[in-house]
Amino acid sequence: MGCFITFEGIEGCGKSTQIRKLASLLEEQGKKVTLTREPGGCGIADQIRAILLDSANSAMVPLTELLLYAAARAQHISEVIKPALAKGDIVLCDRFIDATIAYQGHGRRLDLELINSLNILAAGDCRPDLTLLLDCPVATGLERALARIEALGAFASSTAREERFERESLEFHERVRSGYLSLAASEPERFCVIDASGTVDEIFAAIESRLVAKLAS
Repeated sequence: MGCFITFEGIEGCGKSTQIRKLASLLEEQGKKVTLTREPGGCGIADQIRAILLDSANSAMVPLTELLLYAAARAQHISEVIKPALAKGDIVLCDRFIDATIAYQGHGRRLDLELINSLNILAAGDCRPDLTLLLDCPVATGLERALARIEALGAFASSTAREERFERESLEFHERVRSGYLSLAASEPERFCVIDASGTVDEIFAAIESRLVAKLAS
């Protein structure tokens, strides 16, 4: 079996940049890597992603959001994650079940027991071997995320804009960050918390260092 590594964090923490850098490094080392993301990662899940992240869908209620994430995850695991692990790949996934707990549980304040039940239903025994949590102050993350959205705005004018969560309140994002940190504290053997307030190179150096130490333990 392969190795399943997930990246987590609030909006603008830089995880998407860092996961691509790690994939490139591992491939240069001759390792087989499957790089994927949630929501999405396969055709059906990508269509659900478009609904979930489109800022035009502001009327979506939290329970609908939760169920759509679970549906996308079930398809993604079946089509992408489990087959890649069975082949012995290192699977790098941009968000996974912890995001649902942080965003829909702590952020939306949905029942955590319900979320855990849905995560079990959708993911079964598929759990990360290692989770890298990129943590930074909410104000820092949102400033980065909104700057990225504005920079892409000219190119996204005719398509759905994936910014529904970035437009949530500061209090919402503080709850999400707090939820992530609580998860990391509850499972220190799986989580590595990375300071994501620095430069891209500084963050990646910390990821390399923690990854080597974790995988060697």
